[in-house]
Amino acid sequence: MKPLTEREDYMQELKGGLVVSCQALEDEPLHGNGHMAAMALAAKQGGAVGIRANGPRDILQIKEKVDLPIIGIWKKHYEGYEAFITPTREDARIVSEAGADIIAVDATDQSRPEKLEELVKYIQDVLGKKVMADISTLSEGKIAESLGCDYIGTTLSGYTSYTQNRAQPDFSLMKELIQEVSIPVVAEGNIGSPEQAKKALEIGAAFVVVGGAITRPQLITKGFVDGMKAL
Repeated sequence: MKPLTEREDYMQELKGGLVVSCQALEDEPLHGNGHMAAMALAAKQGGAVGIRANGPRDILQIKEKVDLPIIGIWKKHYEGYEAFITPTREDARIVSEAGADIIAVDATDQSRPEKLEELVKYIQDVLGKKVMADISTLSEGKIAESLGCDYIGTTLSGYTSYTQNRAQPDFSLMKELIQEVSIPVVAEGNIGSPEQAKKALEIGAAFVVVGGAITRPQLITKGFVDGMKAL
């Protein structure tokens, strides 16, 4: 296997596979202490073809454990703005230097501290990394394609104020994007079972990203507890 720095076409490695999102926010039990690196290694052993990770520390630690492509983000909130997934060029630079191979950014219509087109251009031309556009609507996906993004993910459907009522996982959005854009569409967001992941591939998604259903044990436990109460 070539070193990550020499890879040019991550799509060949990711196509049809499962990318595991290994993230734990500050208020979650598995935040810090190398937990996400261990989770990423477990994901690799289970057959994952890639990892999505948040923040330079986790990306660095995961990079030391696994040689899978890493989709890197940095969830940062800037006062007065809604976009929070790698919203600035400086955030993208730090994520890139930590070892991310693909950098995902908020590409929604939400307010943002920097222009999306400038952020995309910087990541591709200056950092030399591919861009995954996290979107929530078809129109946002079309704009992302027009800006030259390399991948489009349905990641933020249900998380923007204007998509909160959409059914999840948003298979309808996946279908629309696959029909309307020519770049790879990534199925991400509220995919909670192998059956849903398989359906996304059958629809035509390039690959599938799953997070909480695999890497957030508190949510997995709650699902069991709530399901048992319903009996």
